Parts: sequence; structure tokens; C-alpha cells
Amino acid sequence: MDTAVVDLLTEGLWLMVIGLGIVFTFLAILVGLLVLVSKAVARWGPEDVPPETRVATHPLAAPPAADDTRLIAAIGAAIQAYRRRHRP
Repeated sequence: MDTAVVDLLTEGLWLMVIGLGIVFTFLAILVGLLVLVSKAVARWGPEDVPPETRVATHPLAAPPAADDTRLIAAIGAAIQAYRRRHRP
């Protein structure tokens, strides 16, 4: 090979190694800072307060029934009808 080509390949490899080193170093520093900030927030941050649960209902909707026996019976009948039609 020509010495100029070897010099260009060597210089290209050095630039690649330097560039990858800079990117790797930057990402390592970024991960380290994120871990430190996460630990700081966990230690000194505000306590987690569960949000207040509200059930949004339509003003014209009927209130939920306390006794759902008719619904349970309808579901049971539907399951039995499905099983009768789809026997293996």
C-alpha cells in the first residue's frame, strides 16, 4: 500500500477512537448524573401522595344497584348458552 493511504487510514482510525471515546465518556457522565439526581429526589423530594379518586358519572345515569343478582344470572345464562353451542 501507498504510505499516504496508510497515513489516512491511521488518522481515520484515531479520529474514530477519539470520537467514540468522547461519546462514551459523555454518556457515562450523563448516566452517572441521572443516578445521582434520582437518589437526591428520592431522598429529599416530596412524599408521594396518592391522587384523590373521583368517579365521573353522567348526571342522568342511574346509580349503581346494590343487588346485582339479575346481572349475575344473565351472565351465567350467557356462559351456559355459549358452552352448549361450542362443545369440543
